[in-house]
Amino acid sequence: MTTISKDNKILTLINVFTVDPVNQQQLVELLTIATETSVRKMQGFISSSLHRSIDGTKVTMYAQWRSVEVYQKMRNNPDASPYLEQALKIAKFESGMYEVVETFLPVSSIQ
Repeated sequence: MTTISKDNKILTLINVFTVDPVNQQQLVELLTIATETSVRKMQGFISSSLHRSIDGTKVTMYAQWRSVEVYQKMRNNPDASPYLEQALKIAKFESGMYEVVETFLPVSSIQ
């Protein structure tokens, strides 16, 4: 389960794919298959969440890994590579590695 906390010292990846709206669903399906059949089985994987933009032009994946090293190991795994290669045929890819600085929750109503 995705847990976002500044106290967790984990690697957060936010991967944004820009895609033609006619290919958005194909990209969602491709990333879903990649995650279910390969990525989620890798040691160090914590969770991921897949998002699609309402206008059809973007697909974003928020993923958590135990460390940069285990993430790089997954990227070098030949089982995961073909999926990214297929995705790059229909979308542009921008990846970022992040750490959580702060989280915000709603203020509770006190009565």
